[in-house]
Amino acid sequence: METLDKFDLAILQELQADGRLSNAELAQRVGLSAAPCWRRVKALEDTGFIKGYHAEIDRRRIGLGVLAFVRLDADRNNGNVTRELEDAIRKLPEVVSCHYISGAGTFELQVVSRDLDSFAQFAREVLINLPNVKDLHTSFSLGEVKESSALPLGHLQPR
Repeated sequence: METLDKFDLAILQELQADGRLSNAELAQRVGLSAAPCWRRVKALEDTGFIKGYHAEIDRRRIGLGVLAFVRLDADRNNGNVTRELEDAIRKLPEVVSCHYISGAGTFELQVVSRDLDSFAQFAREVLINLPNVKDLHTSFSLGEVKESSALPLGHLQPR
């Protein structure tokens, strides 16, 4: 599967909005019969366009009221030391997202926590003690304007 046609794009759009759609409902929404729709979904999964399915959990409802953005500065940026730090970050469940960044800093982390006190403890006892960490710079979310894991697909539409 090299290119996506209008049916593939419609399938991706619908599944991003609701990954629990039955094949019959999905087929109806995208204008296909059930069997070809299922084959297309399977092909999208097999070729890696669809990486998986998950439940979206409200972090506040499970007691994680703090969302922090932590810029982590590494002391040295060489291959082995950076990989060791990456591996340590991957093991932290409080870190829900980590990006290697350009500009100031080395990594940008999104960290969830119950409250400010528990975040402060996590930063003092865990983050600053990760291998090769030189400094941390933290900003806190004061409210979410938009939160979505859905990706824009318009650029894939034929002109």
